[in-house]
Amino acid sequence: MANRRILILDDDAAVGQTIQWIAESLGFEAEFVTRPEAFFQRLERMSPDIITIDLVMPELDGVEIMRLLAERKSRAKIVISSGMGTRVLEAAQRSASEHGLSIAGIISKPISKEALHLLVGDGCERDQPASAEEQSAYRDEFEVTAPGLQNAIDRHEFVMAYQPKFECRSGTTAGFEALVRWKHPDRGIVMPDSFIPVAENFGLIDALTAQVFDQSLEWFSGAYPESNLHLSLNLSARSLVDIQLADHLVTLCHLFQIAPERIVLELTETSAMVDPILSLDLLTRLRMKGFQLAIDDFGTGFSSMVQLVRLPFSEIKVDKSFVMQAQQSSESRTVIKSIIDLGHSLGLQVTAEGVEDLDTLNYLNTLGCDFAQGYFIARPMWGEAVRNWVEQRKTLLG
Repeated sequence: MANRRILILDDDAAVGQTIQWIAESLGFEAEFVTRPEAFFQRLERMSPDIITIDLVMPELDGVEIMRLLAERKSRAKIVISSGMGTRVLEAAQRSASEHGLSIAGIISKPISKEALHLLVGDGCERDQPASAEEQSAYRDEFEVTAPGLQNAIDRHEFVMAYQPKFECRSGTTAGFEALVRWKHPDRGIVMPDSFIPVAENFGLIDALTAQVFDQSLEWFSGAYPESNLHLSLNLSARSLVDIQLADHLVTLCHLFQIAPERIVLELTETSAMVDPILSLDLLTRLRMKGFQLAIDDFGTGFSSMVQLVRLPFSEIKVDKSFVMQAQQSSESRTVIKSIIDLGHSLGLQVTAEGVEDLDTLNYLNTLGCDFAQGYFIARPMWGEAVRNWVEQRKTLLG
């Protein structure tokens, strides 16, 4: 099997040569360049698996280079290097992540063999292949239009994936989050970031939500008719305009013989509520009827704290942008701890999203986090795969 390839960009030739020697000693095929023009030429020819980028350079700095890599939809893992302070490095890492790049980590100069090895491995390990769903998500983007989305709703082209939630303390499965996907006849699986905003902006979100709830509750009823597991369903703030929604959801639960207490409704953009007073009435009625209510992506919106106090939530979900940085960023760890402490002081359960390694899971457990979800625990799965996953976990746990 061919060695993995690493491309190094550093304006200091001596540093670039040193990183190349280190990478080659770890089993990589490595090349280094000192100028951006040469870097992008080598990028096309080499197709590296890993790229190391110096943050401070005279022509284009590292942040500009990463922005251009994002425009080219680079799939290479990025290692950011610099002699700058930790806070600057961490900010650059967050910037790269928000551009959609895959970040292996940050590394301070002078770079050691041990530090580079810790980030990129030995160069001989095969990366786990992406799932079919993930591969299709990287296909060329296409414009989602309101008529096209309406046709998809009419044709029932939407399907559900389910991501397990994990109880931190016991290690058992707590439930699942239902995640909608568009099974496009030509494009394959289309991820919700591409079509949810269109559905919200053109008045299609209620029709889409109805299909999501019907499919998810029918699956949940068939898979786990009598258990303590819960199911989380995403509810757009734009849907909080019908005071009868609570009654409709109760009817659905009765139809599928699911106790409302087993359903968690997750709201993300609470600032998008059309009528704050009506929304408060509706959410209060939902809680009175037994439904749980979670504020999603907590910590990323200016209105989160106000809405947390104002609305009858039962759960906080820590945004994955903090959780994924927990091992590299002291600021992220501080935010996570503060959110968990805040939630518990208000009598709320806390779920951390974006758990991608054992160290992060252990850290969350030491803080008393209630639930976790993320790729380390399980990726989203189609319904038929979920029960096999749960049974396998039962076997492993004894």
